[in-house]
Amino acid sequence: MPATARTLGKDATGASQHNGLPASLRVTHPERVIDKQSGITKLQLVQCYAAMAPLLLPHLKDRPVALVRAPDGLDGERFFQKHAGPAALAGVTRLPREIDPSHPPLLKIDSLQGLLSAAQMNTIELHTWNGTDRAIGTPDRMIFDLDPGENVDWPRTREGTRLVRAFLQDLGLPAVLKTSGGKGMHIVVPLRPQYDWETVKAFSRAIVLRLAQALPGHFVARSGPKNRIGRIFIDYLRNGFGATTVAAWSVRARPGLPVSVPIAWDELDGLPGSAHWTLLTLGDRLATGNTPWAHYDSSRISLTDAMRRLDFRPDQGA
Repeated sequence: MPATARTLGKDATGASQHNGLPASLRVTHPERVIDKQSGITKLQLVQCYAAMAPLLLPHLKDRPVALVRAPDGLDGERFFQKHAGPAALAGVTRLPREIDPSHPPLLKIDSLQGLLSAAQMNTIELHTWNGTDRAIGTPDRMIFDLDPGENVDWPRTREGTRLVRAFLQDLGLPAVLKTSGGKGMHIVVPLRPQYDWETVKAFSRAIVLRLAQALPGHFVARSGPKNRIGRIFIDYLRNGFGATTVAAWSVRARPGLPVSVPIAWDELDGLPGSAHWTLLTLGDRLATGNTPWAHYDSSRISLTDAMRRLDFRPDQGA
């Protein structure tokens, strides 16, 4: 077992089982290699999620979750599961059908049991909604996913991240930051649950359009690889009803198994890339944990003043 993966999994749950997992959890095909680049097996991945659970579960709490599952590892087929299947997963809650009436029930994971059940069922990534099941009609965060196009190197992505933050500050909006585990960065604005999905999405689009107009050499507001060559697409579509973003402390289904990690803004300049932390290099970062987001809940804000500053009316639509 790779050293850091072994450290992550060691005694993570205080369980008596020799592999550090609850005795009630049976990991099938534990020796299967999930990622050839790192050599990490399915058992090691489950152990790592057990170790990260205290940090990850607060980011999953009360939110509909979607799962990226890879039954045969990264080299096999993957699928994105947003709704409950025929078989129940222990500890994974099925949410009321009323949330999304035209589909099977959505899923929620609020416990270690649910997290490990999902991992045992070959889940690698966990993605969450911007709203909670307690107030599903009014999202409580707004996300800007910086997606660099071809020929955009990391220093330019880092600069673009700072520029987006500066514009949000001009609007009076607090923001926290996390690595995506890929090429870009995720900027998260904590909100008071006040406006509906269409309004929040429309306002996030207005912010992105203003940035793209003001800094066309840096940003583009249209998706698609051809549109963002040499520029960064700021993905505001993450703010729509039913849209999801990979959760903080989720592993990514990519070679090396990078992890999405919360960071402080003053760490950005020294960060060598958004895929910096992987399951083989994450060990020491666990001590920092969610500290960079310590003021997340207390910084929640209404969008009303920011809308006025941008001359945006809540009835403008998406």
